[in-house]
Amino acid sequence: MTLSLTLACVWAIAANVLALLPSRDNHWTRAYVLIALGIPLLGYVTYENGPWWGLAILIAGMSVLRWPVIFLWRWVSTIRET
Repeated sequence: MTLSLTLACVWAIAANVLALLPSRDNHWTRAYVLIALGIPLLGYVTYENGPWWGLAILIAGMSVLRWPVIFLWRWVSTIRET
């Protein structure tokens, strides 16, 4: 397994552990940190392993951070309507 895929697995484990811990702000601060770490990691995975692995890691990250994706989708759809 390459270094980038190992780091992506560590990111996924860390995301799941952080989701288990209680939070006062509904985990949004942790989500921002995970997004900030995940975007460069996604680029590294794609660079080192190819676009199919990058797409797989993107889908995995979107399943972990589904609420930011849902709110982004809602925001984009309201902008398109105006």
